[in-house]
Amino acid sequence: MAESRVNSAGRIGADLHLDLSGSGSRRAALTDALREAVRSGRLAPGTRLPPYRSLATDLGIARNTVADAYAELVAEGWLTARQGSGTRVAERVAPPPRVRVPKRAPTGGAPPAHNLVQGQPDAGSFPRTAWLAAARRALTAAPTEAFGPGDPRGRVELRRALAGYLARSRGVRTAPERIVVCSGFAHALRLLFGTGSGGVLRGPLAVEAYGLGFHRSLLATAKVRPVPLSLDEHGARVEELSDAPGPVRGVLLTPAHQFPTGGPLHPARRTAVVDWARTRAGLVLEDDYDGEFRYDREPVGALQGLDPERVVYVGSVSKSLSPAVRLGWMVLPEHLVDAVVAAKGQREAWAGVLDQLTLAELIESGQYDRHVRRMRQHYRRRRDQLVAALAERAPHITVTGIAAGLHAVLQLPPGTEASAVKAAAWHGVGLEGLADYRHPEATGAAPDGLVVGYATPSEHAYTAAIEALCRALPPAPDHGTDADVRPADRTDSRTAGQPDSRTAGRERRVKPGAPF
Repeated sequence: MAESRVNSAGRIGADLHLDLSGSGSRRAALTDALREAVRSGRLAPGTRLPPYRSLATDLGIARNTVADAYAELVAEGWLTARQGSGTRVAERVAPPPRVRVPKRAPTGGAPPAHNLVQGQPDAGSFPRTAWLAAARRALTAAPTEAFGPGDPRGRVELRRALAGYLARSRGVRTAPERIVVCSGFAHALRLLFGTGSGGVLRGPLAVEAYGLGFHRSLLATAKVRPVPLSLDEHGARVEELSDAPGPVRGVLLTPAHQFPTGGPLHPARRTAVVDWARTRAGLVLEDDYDGEFRYDREPVGALQGLDPERVVYVGSVSKSLSPAVRLGWMVLPEHLVDAVVAAKGQREAWAGVLDQLTLAELIESGQYDRHVRRMRQHYRRRRDQLVAALAERAPHITVTGIAAGLHAVLQLPPGTEASAVKAAAWHGVGLEGLADYRHPEATGAAPDGLVVGYATPSEHAYTAAIEALCRALPPAPDHGTDADVRPADRTDSRTAGQPDSRTAGRERRVKPGAPF
């Protein structure tokens, strides 16, 4: 078995794998290997083969052996040989049959025509030009040691840039030495709690009654029991922590913009939860998943600023740039830094060094701030268009959680959520109901609603997505509350969101907070 340096364009230099391990003479083995390479399509028609001497040297055989093998294949029609052009794969050799590749995985369904699932930014707005320019500058300036094993805390250039950026934009109090780079919030949870009993932190962990089920499943894998806290219009009811089981010394919150219901944690509750952590020697995990995007309110700073020794601050670029850029960060209390670094290990398995250097340069150059400001305006226009369409087409639907973030919650008449999700699917709209985010052990009211992400659709498809959404919404309570729109109910589905004369003149109700 050997490799020869030739590529499909005919230039000597790339590797050509040839297996000469068959029985018989070296000439027969080479002839069979070249014939199979042509037959399988690895050597495409027109590919120039290396000269006899070069191939013989690479394969460790005599030059005459290569010459004889070439001559035999030319005689059979597999190869052609011309003076000055060398030996090439014959053009008339039939290529192998094309392998039919399924358009999508057999287990996956077709994507929705209108994607209004929350949590996804506008992929078309990724700052390609700025990212490429930052990557070039970062690579040019990178020290040689940057291409070695590296620091498990992350590149110091990025940690320095983040310390400055988070201080001025989010009110975070930290130093580069207390930042550990990770690949996102899920990776941070794995580092903090591990996959069993060996994590840095131990459970149970108090969580908000509404949140990502994926995060709860990660905690379950780590044998951490999530204990739900009720929600109201002021966010999580942190006073319930005092009645939580004795082992609960940690709480996971989304204080800047409760996910998914919306609204910031009330100032009094921010202070109360930090006081609770101090009293119980506990920790607050702050998920600042979309803190950069606020529209109709004053910026809400990070909870971490109240007590850096009792709050673990976690952020990422999944909303501001793209989930494809697997970069996030933890701002840690001093006593947790060494333990988290040890849990991460000596080799960085997730966040690539080149991306870290590029993001650091993007921040230091000011391009990251400029991109965030552009996207803030872009998403605000998207939000305004959604609210205006609902005011016209479905004035009986109250929209909440829209003062910040990339999604809105549409309050529905009681008992209509499940049928509205089905109706949306029939209209080709991908979205989720509030019930999908409710903790299974949560108590209290469970209002019906839809979680609508307005960032994902492309600019030209956004209007059609909103129109499809409006057609799927249940009618006003005066018309009944059955929103189960099936293919046979086309007349009802097309008029489901249309206001009548009794509702058309009413003032549109838009609330910035949560519907709890």
